[in-house]
Amino acid sequence: MGQTHITTPGRVLAVLGPTNTGKTHYAIERMMGYSSGMIGLPLRLLAREVYDRIRGIKGDEAVALITGEEKIVPKTPNYWVTTVESMPLDVSVECVAVDEIQLAGDPDRGHIFTDRLLRARGLSETLFLGSDTMRPLIAKLVPGIQFLSRHRFSDLAYTGARKLTRLPRRTAIVAFSANSVYAIAELVRRQRGGAAVVLGALSPRTRNAQVQLYESGEVDFMVATDAIGMGLNMDIDHVAFAETEKFDGTVRRPLRPAELAQIAGRAGRHMNDGTFGVTGDAVPFDGEVVEAIENHRFDPVRVAQWRNPDLDFTSLAHLNASLEALPPMRGLARARAADDVAALKLVTELPLVKDAATGGAALKQLWEVCQIPDFRKVTIDEHAQLLTNIYLHLMSHEGVLPDDWMEGHIARLDNPEGEIDMIASRIAHVRTWTYVSNRSGWLNDPEHWRERARAVEDRLSDALHEKLTQRFIDRRTSVLIRR
Repeated sequence: MGQTHITTPGRVLAVLGPTNTGKTHYAIERMMGYSSGMIGLPLRLLAREVYDRIRGIKGDEAVALITGEEKIVPKTPNYWVTTVESMPLDVSVECVAVDEIQLAGDPDRGHIFTDRLLRARGLSETLFLGSDTMRPLIAKLVPGIQFLSRHRFSDLAYTGARKLTRLPRRTAIVAFSANSVYAIAELVRRQRGGAAVVLGALSPRTRNAQVQLYESGEVDFMVATDAIGMGLNMDIDHVAFAETEKFDGTVRRPLRPAELAQIAGRAGRHMNDGTFGVTGDAVPFDGEVVEAIENHRFDPVRVAQWRNPDLDFTSLAHLNASLEALPPMRGLARARAADDVAALKLVTELPLVKDAATGGAALKQLWEVCQIPDFRKVTIDEHAQLLTNIYLHLMSHEGVLPDDWMEGHIARLDNPEGEIDMIASRIAHVRTWTYVSNRSGWLNDPEHWRERARAVEDRLSDALHEKLTQRFIDRRTSVLIRR
C-alpha cells in the first residue's frame, strides 16, 4: 500500500467558504506571487478561463494549459493551468492549488479530488479551495493543515416562486438536462425575446459565444445546467430553478441543499446582492432549505471517495486486485467502479486483448486507453469496441494509430449542417479524437491531428452557436422588450 499523504516543508492551507468569496481569485494571486505554480480546476471551460487570465499577465511562454482535450505547453512554463484530472504531479512547483475540493465526495470524480488532497503538494504552499462542508474531513485527512475562512461579498435572498413572464432581467434559469434547457429557452424566446444557453457539454468556443450574448446585454436571460455552479463568473442577479432534481448517473434524485447553494450562489457577483427562487413546475423550497442556503449552513461531507493510486501492472489479476484495494484510513470510502474500470473489464473479455495485455507496458497501455472518457455517451459495449480498436492498433507492429484510420473518423464529423442535436453530437464525437491526439506516443504526427480535430471542433462550435442563436433568440422581440 502506497503513501496516503505527503509531508512537505511548505504550508498547506484550506481556503473554505460559499460561492462569491473570491477563493479562486485569491489562489491565482497567491500562485502568481511565486516563481512557479499549478492550479487544478473542475471544468475544461474554467481551466481555459483561468489560463487566458494568467497568460494575459505573465505572457504566453510562461503558462501551460493541460486538459483532457487541450494541451498548450511552451518550452519552459512557470505556471500550469489544468483540469484536476490532468494535473502533472511529477512537475515540481512552488505553489499548488486545487479548486472545488468538496468534489472529493462526488461518487464519479471524487477519487481524483481525494488523491490531489492527499498527494498534490507545492514546495512552498498548497491551497485547497472549496466549501466549508469539507472542513472536518480535511482536518482528519490532512494533519497539520491550516484553515482560512472566506465570507461572501454580498447577501443572497430567497424570493419564492415566479412565473417565467415575471422573472427579472439578468436571470439564469437552471434545469438539468439538454432537453429541459432547450424547452425552457424556447419559452423564453416566445415570452421574453430570447436566451443564451449554457450546458457543460458545449465546447469552450460555443459556450463563450453564448455567454457573450448575455454579458453584452443582447439578451437578458440565460438558461443553463448546473455547469454554471462551477465558478463560471457572470453578471447574474437572480437564479431561478426550473427543476430541483437531477439524474446523477445512477438515479434521479433531489439536489441537496449544498448543491442548490452552489448554483444559487452565482447570483450577485462581488458586492451586488443576489436572489434565488423557483419557476415553472419546480416546487418552492421549504424554510429549512432556504435558511441553509441564505446562511451557508450545510451538513458536512463525511467521507471522501478513494481509489488506490498505486496500481500493480504485473498482471491483469494484480491490476484488478489493486483497483479493488480498501482505503487505508478512516474518512475514505472506496469509490464505485468508474467508467474506466467497467471498460477494462469489458475489453479484457476479448481473447485478442487479454492475450496482448499480459502485464508490464502492454497492460499499462491498455489502462491508459481505458481512461478515454465516453464523450459520445453511447452504450458501454459501443465505447468498449472503440477502445478495443484503439488498443489493438497501438499494440500492432506500427505501434501508433494509422493516419488513414484517424482521418476516416474525423472527416465524417466535419459537417456543420443539421439540427442542434446533430451538431452537438458531432462535437461530442470529435472530443474523443481531440483527447486521443493529446496522448503521448499514440500518433505519428500528434500536432497535425490536434490541429485537425480542433479545426473541426471550431467549425462545429461556430455552427452550433449560430443554430442556438437562431432558435432561441428573437432579435426583434428582444429589442422591443428592452425598450
